[in-house]
Amino acid sequence: MTRRTAPLVLVGLLLLSLNLRPAAVSVGPVLSEVRAGLSMSSETAGLLTSLPVLAFACFGALAPVAAHVLGIHRVTLLAVLALAIGLFARSFAGGQAGFLLLSMLALAGMAMANVLLPSLVKLHFPERIGRVTALYTTALSIGLTATLVLTVPISEAFGGWRAGLGAWSGLALVAALPWLVLIRHDRNLETAPRSVKFGDVARTRLGLAMAAFFGLQSLQAYVVFGWFATLWRDNGYSAGQAGALLGLLAAISIPLSLWAPGAVARSQDPRGIMLAVMLCYPLGYVTLLVAPHDLAVAGAVLVGVGAVTFPIVLVLIGLRSRTPQGTAALSGFTQSTGYLLAATGPFGIGTLYAATGGWRVPLVVLIVLTVPQIMIGLYVARPAFIEDQLARPTTVGG
Repeated sequence: MTRRTAPLVLVGLLLLSLNLRPAAVSVGPVLSEVRAGLSMSSETAGLLTSLPVLAFACFGALAPVAAHVLGIHRVTLLAVLALAIGLFARSFAGGQAGFLLLSMLALAGMAMANVLLPSLVKLHFPERIGRVTALYTTALSIGLTATLVLTVPISEAFGGWRAGLGAWSGLALVAALPWLVLIRHDRNLETAPRSVKFGDVARTRLGLAMAAFFGLQSLQAYVVFGWFATLWRDNGYSAGQAGALLGLLAAISIPLSLWAPGAVARSQDPRGIMLAVMLCYPLGYVTLLVAPHDLAVAGAVLVGVGAVTFPIVLVLIGLRSRTPQGTAALSGFTQSTGYLLAATGPFGIGTLYAATGGWRVPLVVLIVLTVPQIMIGLYVARPAFIEDQLARPTTVGG
């Protein structure tokens, strides 16, 4: 990368990050309207809310291989175009099957781009991993917040949920522009003598722990963004108010996402930072268990702080590998395997909600699931490198 292309890469990363959540979370605020419009059952709605994590599990593992064969910038451009096409086309889908398939196209693009982001940072900004990760995760949080806050108003202003969902395709097209230029300066993730492959990561304690940690935090996040609008609507809030609460939840993470990755990267022992963040998940769930209406704002703030676990995991992917190839392999394994675990969350919580007719049991289950997340998170906070564990597989912690 030259000095001339560095600003363009950074702009490309930030625009890409803005687009990495609309495909996944725009459905949540208008889920009731989508279900009514497509005659969708509770089970199909549970599948719909699980599609983001299924897409990550299925397509995330393909990203490092595709980047090696085609070039990382070309694959990023293809991913953004798939995202834009899927978002636009699904807003015209006439049935459940078409809506699900086109959603999966958009989510496949989102999944591959999401997996490649840590590798792009490691490749282009190896000395500024914490700072650049903080910038792009903040952009991601802004995109997330805007989606949750604006989807309902756009829907109401332009005739329904189809407009509210389709509008986000325009933002994806804008994100494709820098990568149209960057493909002329493409880079392949070449195989090095100590190159780390996807399957190698599965043979390490660190790789398995990172995948479990990522999966458990993603399970929490996608349950929250897929179902909590329904939780608040069930407890007396309108669609717009429920979307605003989700927007508040996401907005809380914007300043913290700007701070947390850098703080973790600079700290020799980030366990205190990580524990403080992760404990906010169960505290928020308890708050909503006690008073889901009266304490909705407090619950949203606490869960929003807990969601900052996500940018922390992303910076750890870059910090727990020595090379861009190692980062790509660790990112692909961590995210694809982790999201396979996370896929059980939205569907399972939706099933529990339908079976019990309320939110008490689902919230208790979410509280219980924070325990292994916290324990594994404290383990991966210890300094280690995936390449070192492959070289000395019997050494704990690298």
